[in-house]
Amino acid sequence: MERLEQIADSIRADFDAQTAARDAALGQARQLTRHCSQAIRAIHRDEHDTAAAELKAAADLADVLRAGLKEFPDLYFAGYTQDALKEYAEANIVHALVNNGSLPSPQDLKVESATYLQGLSEAAGELRRRCLDILRHGHSEEAERLLGQMDDIYAVLVTMDYPDAVTRGLRRLTDICRSLVERTRGDMTISLRQQRLEASLQSLEDKLKDA
Repeated sequence: MERLEQIADSIRADFDAQTAARDAALGQARQLTRHCSQAIRAIHRDEHDTAAAELKAAADLADVLRAGLKEFPDLYFAGYTQDALKEYAEANIVHALVNNGSLPSPQDLKVESATYLQGLSEAAGELRRRCLDILRHGHSEEAERLLGQMDDIYAVLVTMDYPDAVTRGLRRLTDICRSLVERTRGDMTISLRQQRLEASLQSLEDKLKDA
């Protein structure tokens, strides 16, 4: 029985270490998600310095999170950890696309392929939001550019025809992305037609004034 107690002590020490790592990771994941949310909000407000600062804080925290779970792969691949890293990928992707910068890769962000694609798919929603904000002030080439990026995202996602066990539910997100692209294209079409109608009416009004 002395041998059994030694084994039990070893198991308790292992569980203690995992529990401590899990508790730390939960807090870090919440903070990481918060920094990413604040970064995206700053991006939409064109607060470039704030967005950069939040993304830097998120990058530092993501490094800490990964390092703390290096010895615990089960915790690293747990839902809350990958969800937070998905938000990290999304924030960086949105920042790059909105500012017409270089798109970061999974390797650049140090995230898993499935996590990156989930972040990419959700970035389409933020691009739609950006398009709608622009359309409030009239149709523009910038809105067209963002719609093109949404189209490109969907075109890539739809080629990822792999089991959900590999992509972790990407098929559902791809369907959502398609819906967002279609709705945004519809909004863009209405905006363009309205702008052309307003221009025609203004031209008619000017002609009547000159008559």
